[in-house]
Amino acid sequence: MPASCNDETSRIGHDGNMPVRCVIVDDSHEFLRNASELLECDGIDVVGAVSTGAQAARTCRQLKPDVALVDIYLGAETGLDVARQLADQAGTALQVILISASVGAETAGMVANSPAVSFVPKEDLSGDTIRGILAGVSSAGPPPQRNSR
Repeated sequence: MPASCNDETSRIGHDGNMPVRCVIVDDSHEFLRNASELLECDGIDVVGAVSTGAQAARTCRQLKPDVALVDIYLGAETGLDVARQLADQAGTALQVILISASVGAETAGMVANSPAVSFVPKEDLSGDTIRGILAGVSSAGPPPQRNSR
């Protein structure tokens, strides 16, 4: 963690206890690096930063994060398919938040038809945003049953 991020008060999770554990899935290595640093400074414990759906599935299965941030546009594969795959993994309480630099009606429609709990434009990504989304999900009760497609 960068030395400028030593404020322990920001390292509180959405439930008031442990920091939120997060995996970021994006095909841009520069974005993975920048987002990881930003979120770590905001008190999010980034436990993995990966570029493919296969890496995401393996990392989430092994590390059991609270949330996966998945880019909608992942180059050769779609983030929507990755989100479905992660949401359908048996035995996890993983929440998926879709992210993208593109924001518009098409993006909104894709997100609405996905298992993701929310969408965050990349420019709005922050620890507070993630904690707020997760707090809203946990206060709403258990997530609805997801249908496999």
